[in-house]
Amino acid sequence: MSCEGCPSAGKCSKDPSSCGLKQNPDNHIKSIVAVMSGKGGVGKSTVTVMLARALARQGKKVGILDADITGPSIPRLMALEHEQAYADAKQNVLPIMSEDGIKMMSLNYMLNDENDPVVWRGPIISNVLKQFYSDVLWGELDVLLIDMPPGTGDVALTILQDFPVDGVVMISTPQPMVSMIVTKAIRMCGMMHMPVFGIVENMAYLNCPHCNERTNFYNPEDLEEFKNNVGVRIYQTLPMLDLLRDVNAYDTFNLAQQEEVNQLFAEFASDLMDDVQLAKEGKLNGNPTASAA
Repeated sequence: MSCEGCPSAGKCSKDPSSCGLKQNPDNHIKSIVAVMSGKGGVGKSTVTVMLARALARQGKKVGILDADITGPSIPRLMALEHEQAYADAKQNVLPIMSEDGIKMMSLNYMLNDENDPVVWRGPIISNVLKQFYSDVLWGELDVLLIDMPPGTGDVALTILQDFPVDGVVMISTPQPMVSMIVTKAIRMCGMMHMPVFGIVENMAYLNCPHCNERTNFYNPEDLEEFKNNVGVRIYQTLPMLDLLRDVNAYDTFNLAQQEEVNQLFAEFASDLMDDVQLAKEGKLNGNPTASAA
């Protein structure tokens, strides 16, 4: 098995024959970031979509791999749920591409009816995910975002062990129960020596539509304590906004609403790519591996 096209080529201690993930010579993916939580319903897919759009606006070539095989969200959130994926003459699966150039692959692009359930055991799901990486013609990408399902089970193990992931972004919401479960996911990454670049605190506050007064749904001291306990930076705290609730209808919102959300994600996207580069150079500070293990 060749290491060609793998972002970790030349920096990985694995024997290529034992890697377990076939590399597609037509793909050249510079970086891979997993968007994870451990908890469902915190907005991982929404953050993945808006992060992808922010990176695309910054001139990056971006892909999204929907790893939530049994509960895929990316097609609907991108308002491209009626598309179907096909193969080319070389049997490469062609990803769906949005108007802003974001490439996507999701199991729902292979179903006749998006409402059909996928009732598969872990090993089958893991093999499909590997095919999404190896058999999809991603081509040239600056970054591939992997939208992870909840939990720390089979899919998380497959992605973090077998895929050449550079690091993880964790999504949380301001509730103690969620923080506890997100901490489990961060500690899992520590056990697997996987960098956690930072946390996005979603649905964290509300700005009054009349007076613009901010109402926090968290105690700032609690957020600071959470950050210190897990040893990971907070990239962004996100408000509750109509656009983030209905991200699939992004184009129907006015420019002021779009710009408000775009600004929230622009700095986050830049900081993330800076951290990805630092991780590749072995210079990333605040890696939680030691403290979380």
